[in-house]
Amino acid sequence: MSLSFVAGDSLAHRLDPRTKLAVQAGFAVAAVAHTTPVGLLALSGATLVVLFLAATPVAASLRSYRSFLPFLVAAPLVEGATLGPPWFVVSDATGPALASYRVVLLLLVSTAYIRTTPVRESRAAIQHLLPGRVGVLLGAGVGLVLRFLPLMRHDLATIRAAMAARLGDRAPVHERIRLVGVTGLRRVFLRSDRLALALRARCFSWNPTLPPLSFSRRDYPALGVAVLLALTALF
Repeated sequence: MSLSFVAGDSLAHRLDPRTKLAVQAGFAVAAVAHTTPVGLLALSGATLVVLFLAATPVAASLRSYRSFLPFLVAAPLVEGATLGPPWFVVSDATGPALASYRVVLLLLVSTAYIRTTPVRESRAAIQHLLPGRVGVLLGAGVGLVLRFLPLMRHDLATIRAAMAARLGDRAPVHERIRLVGVTGLRRVFLRSDRLALALRARCFSWNPTLPPLSFSRRDYPALGVAVLLALTALF
């Protein structure tokens, strides 16, 4: 599953992007405040509800981060490992494990936002929330990242498939890393040059015509949920 917008008719698709940003912010505040197993269990339930309302499959979302998840798993293992008996201290690994799990929950909620929000609406929401040049610059940057990241992921997948077709997957690990890294950077620079040319050809505007945004009746309960999530940090 690619990390990009997918058209649909779920409840999350019909919400205003500013509402979805508020829910993300409230969830992030709650995740930072509640680091106990009980708190994270409650946030896990909230995450499943968000994914259900956004028609976002859990397993496919996790596969999108398969190159990143090993680092989250390795962090508590490394923290708990010792050079002598008992070789592994569970209490030392508990904190990093809970932190890694919290990051996974945040990634899943972010995936639901990306899959239900067009890039233009994300940019419009940011520029509404942050008026002036700061909002324009940040909105343009977010829009470019959301468009550029799926292309980079596709390039890396293409490079790995080409290596496998040429039996490159049998090469030593350091050689495979070198090939993927060098070829990937070459693709990034090539796409960056093409992007710069396209922006100049289209007379990149600091004040583009963005889609109109408006709150509907379904947005207000979601905004209330966002406020409640943020207020849980006080308890």
